[in-house]
Amino acid sequence: MRHCSVQVRGLLTRDELDRYNALMEVGSFLESQNRYDLAYTVQKEVDLLIQPAIERLKDKSRERDRATQEYLESKRLTSLDDEDEDEDDN
Repeated sequence: MRHCSVQVRGLLTRDELDRYNALMEVGSFLESQNRYDLAYTVQKEVDLLIQPAIERLKDKSRERDRATQEYLESKRLTSLDDEDEDEDDN
């Protein structure tokens, strides 16, 4: 069974995390019994379960990128204002 990343796991709701842990336990048991055909089906369920958390992670990343862009733009404008003041002083 493939685990999802720690970042994704951190964004699972309590119910999603409980279901994730239960599915991983079932999948590990099936693998230990060499029932890879059934473990594959469980893995597909895990993949579906974590999709909302992956989207939440993408949203956080987009928000961080947007905040970085706004910060860089404010720094650029401040720099331009400082240049204008320097020109006015001369």
